[in-house]
Amino acid sequence: MKSVFASGVAQHEVFTGFIEHFATRGEILAAGKRNTIKLFRHDDKVYAVKSFRKPNIFNAVAYGFLRKSKARRSFEFAQRLLELGIGTPAPIAYFEERGLLFGRSFYCSEYLVPDLLFKDLVAQPNYPDGETILRQFTKFSFDLHEKGVEFLDHTPGNTLIFKKDEGRYTFMLVDLNRMLFNRKLSFAQRMKNLCRLTPRRDMIVTMANEYAAHYKLPETRVFDLLWNCTCAFQKAFQRKKDIKRKLGLAKDS
Repeated sequence: MKSVFASGVAQHEVFTGFIEHFATRGEILAAGKRNTIKLFRHDDKVYAVKSFRKPNIFNAVAYGFLRKSKARRSFEFAQRLLELGIGTPAPIAYFEERGLLFGRSFYCSEYLVPDLLFKDLVAQPNYPDGETILRQFTKFSFDLHEKGVEFLDHTPGNTLIFKKDEGRYTFMLVDLNRMLFNRKLSFAQRMKNLCRLTPRRDMIVTMANEYAAHYKLPETRVFDLLWNCTCAFQKAFQRKKDIKRKLGLAKDS
């Protein structure tokens, strides 16, 4: 098992132990068909370990020789975000099973409990201080774009939100293995990057108003493109769900 640790991280054997006993220890935080996240405790601290599904034969070759693994990308992208002053839980290490073919991989980071997720704003129209949070989140997203970061999984569940003090919030990104850096994002690319966050028109109105204030474009132009991108995404998303349902692939409710 290959392992790479962030600088300054001590007690490597502790984190290696998390991986060695991943199947039998730890507390499940999320378990899906593709990935599993477990929590491990040590010295009054909690760490999250994400286990990525063993790749198929084609991806095993790709990750072995052509591409960086999802675990490695998560680790390296977290480091790059922090260097840019963008919040994310501190990366600890990544681990890879390497032999004739690439096997499993794991990403370990600190675990933080947020005050809310962005998806809570979507689900609760009257969330306390919701407009303030949404405006600050939009500015956070604008700053991502200005720093050349395109977060390809910019979705409702991938932003942790923390209340710093009255009326002030900080944001951290998770699920980092699909990101692009050093991008000069066009207006269209920026709006497309935001289109998966919410289907609610009232939220899009607020986001367009806030983004336009920083991007120096007419608010109506920002709203029109962001809303069109959002509607197109929602239509495609629903079509995909309908196809899965007809094929019997939809998840049980």
